[in-house]
Amino acid sequence: MALQLKSQDQQYTQFYTAPMLLNPAFAGTSIQSRVAMNYRNQWPQLPRAFVSYNFSFDHFFADVKSGVALNVSHDRAGTGALSSTSVSLHYAYEFNLTRQVSIRPAVTIGYGSDFLDIDRLTFGDQLARQEDGVTTLDPDRARFQQSPVAYPDFGTGLLIYAEKFWLGASVFHINEPVQSLTGGESVLPRRFSAHGGVRLKLSEVGAFSKRQFIVPAFNYQRQGLFDQLDLGFYYEYDPIILGLWYRGLPGLKQNANSSINQDALAVLVGYEINNMKIGYSYDLTISSLTPNSGGAHELSIIMEFASKKSKKKNKRRVMPCAKF
Repeated sequence: MALQLKSQDQQYTQFYTAPMLLNPAFAGTSIQSRVAMNYRNQWPQLPRAFVSYNFSFDHFFADVKSGVALNVSHDRAGTGALSSTSVSLHYAYEFNLTRQVSIRPAVTIGYGSDFLDIDRLTFGDQLARQEDGVTTLDPDRARFQQSPVAYPDFGTGLLIYAEKFWLGASVFHINEPVQSLTGGESVLPRRFSAHGGVRLKLSEVGAFSKRQFIVPAFNYQRQGLFDQLDLGFYYEYDPIILGLWYRGLPGLKQNANSSINQDALAVLVGYEINNMKIGYSYDLTISSLTPNSGGAHELSIIMEFASKKSKKKNKRRVMPCAKF
């Protein structure tokens, strides 16, 4: 019997295609409107592991220098008995520190819900009795909530950017909401993130060549006792984007078994056409799960919409951050 469970937020290798999960200050960082959709299947070779979905819509109101966003997330684990859903609203205000540097403070307010479908679980006495029914005499069954556990959720973020760089920080679950499925005091720990990067031009558009960029970037996250660093780069050669990432903190932390703190190497390929970006990434697990996990598959789609007036008016304020 499990005496203690630990959980963490959804995470995506293509975290810049799920910007509202990374930092609410990304609300309204497209020219006008943006729709983003994400799917992640983690460790598919393990029996019914982790599947996550995310959807967001954000819009920039140029007249009031404000970005707003709606984000909806859902994930399920194991047999599908345990699921989590969250809905959040983000607001960011944009102003100039200098002629070249802009800053965006932001807040988010949300609503979360966790549910455990105990009818999909098998208790010990069901196995011992070898019955086909779903009934059980195990008193542990009565400890679980029979309805979803709901809670409010709050966060904040800050983003600074210029023509060639960006740097941000965010805090989610500031109120550390209680999400216990047994009526206890289990809380969702605060999640801290620091992220940034720089866009370096390799070549200009020419008669026989296209503009090329290399974009080194990072994302450090900490939640409860767990932390990780994503470090990598993108190579952009319109309309193709390639990426290579490493996730871990080798040499800085290790677990009780003296195994180094590392998780995965990730490769990414993206394609941009007109107002749409499509990305696929695969995480090659390099932790002790390597032989059996199956890594992680991730798919993202982003669509951006803007009127001709907005494209002309807001083109200079588009952030230099990574596209995937």
